[in-house]
Amino acid sequence: MHSGGSGLFPGARSPRGSKDRSLVSNLPSITLNNGVVMPQLGFGVWQVPDDEATATVATALEAGYRSIDTAAIYENEVGTGKALASSGIAREELFVTTKMWNSATETWTREGVLREFDASLDRLGLDHVDLYLIHWPRAMRDDYVTVYRTLVEIAAEGRAKAIGVSNFKRPQLERVIADTSVVPAVNQIELHPNFPQAELRAFHAEQGIATEAWSPLGQGRGLLEDATLARVAAKHGKSPAQVVLRWHLQLGNVAIPKSATPSRIRENIDLAGFELDADDLTAIAGLDTGTRVGPDPDDFDWN
Repeated sequence: MHSGGSGLFPGARSPRGSKDRSLVSNLPSITLNNGVVMPQLGFGVWQVPDDEATATVATALEAGYRSIDTAAIYENEVGTGKALASSGIAREELFVTTKMWNSATETWTREGVLREFDASLDRLGLDHVDLYLIHWPRAMRDDYVTVYRTLVEIAAEGRAKAIGVSNFKRPQLERVIADTSVVPAVNQIELHPNFPQAELRAFHAEQGIATEAWSPLGQGRGLLEDATLARVAAKHGKSPAQVVLRWHLQLGNVAIPKSATPSRIRENIDLAGFELDADDLTAIAGLDTGTRVGPDPDDFDWN
């Protein structure tokens, strides 16, 4: 199967008008270590039910997002794929990420990984994805290297334009790099002002790994109600969420905010026209508590 899309989805309309293209042109992108270009701001669909995913993703695409992040465990790849197929947007203008879940132990073999990947493609209705990630390392099981080797095969076949990992710490990253000589294009990790992961981001930069933030807004655990963020937001005439997303972009992170509310979906992508200054960045740096909202990858092994 080919690695790059061409033309529209079957039955799709022509791409939408100038308003959409203008929004897209305002979105920054990064170039991954294999030359693939990835939007720096994407749309996450974690916790969006499959029967709502089509409408929610359609709203995001209408708002100007072109990068959509899903995963097998989210159980909304079907609904997400329907939105992509009916969007009227050319495949090559879209950046689709999905992830392999740590399912039953037998899945974590070469054959199991290939089955999982094929199943995700079938649910999405695609012949390739732009980025395929290992969702969690399950470091205590010591089988993630086998999985990563198989992802390298998938990328070589062109069925994933880029491959990477999620929730990997430095030791796991060093091991897959040493074993395969293929540096992950992306490591998607929990990252927000309360948990900025400076040391891991620095290692990513040394290795040429893009840092992608999940729960970039702190997962609704009080970050956006912080008084410091409120002051910075008022200074720029923006919302606290917009300030946090601008912070991610200026750090060089990829961010994938999730919302099912149309007004917030549109607000989160409206980041043009302002930048955080040195005082703003210093104030936000003071929000670092070293506190996760999600599990520690060293301990996470949910089947």
